[in-house]
Amino acid sequence: MADSRPPLRFATVTDQGTLWRLKRNCALAPRQVAVCFGLLCGLSLCVGLFSWSQGAVLVLPFTAIELVVAGVAFLLYARHATDGECIRLEPGRLVVELESAGRLQRTEFARDGVRIGPRDGDGALIEVSAGNRKVRVGRFMRAELRPALAREIRQALHGNA
Repeated sequence: MADSRPPLRFATVTDQGTLWRLKRNCALAPRQVAVCFGLLCGLSLCVGLFSWSQGAVLVLPFTAIELVVAGVAFLLYARHATDGECIRLEPGRLVVELESAGRLQRTEFARDGVRIGPRDGDGALIEVSAGNRKVRVGRFMRAELRPALAREIRQALHGNA
């Protein structure tokens, strides 16, 4: 007999449940950022030392300032490169995990009574709530796709997916 359930666009279905993984769209992984910064440091120091040896002594201090500022920018980028959201629908519960700058916030909801908002057409973050607990998800996806994700989570919660 064919499965009449609609396919899930954003989720992965496993034996343990349904998983939505939303990640930040980053061009470089933290390790790649470190390699790029190392290459930048090497090149900038070579230019600064060469200029210093040719009598332009102020180039080296400005090179140091440049590298400190670039290092701070790369550090901030790398710190948030692995940010993401994970929504897992398991038998009897919905688990939402938010990771930001290496900190993990985990919230579990009993499957019954979970509300998913906003309704269709609103580009705001999706609010997952039950009782007095609320978690907002969807910050790592385009605003126009959030209503479709909210619909999909609602369908999965009600057993229609």
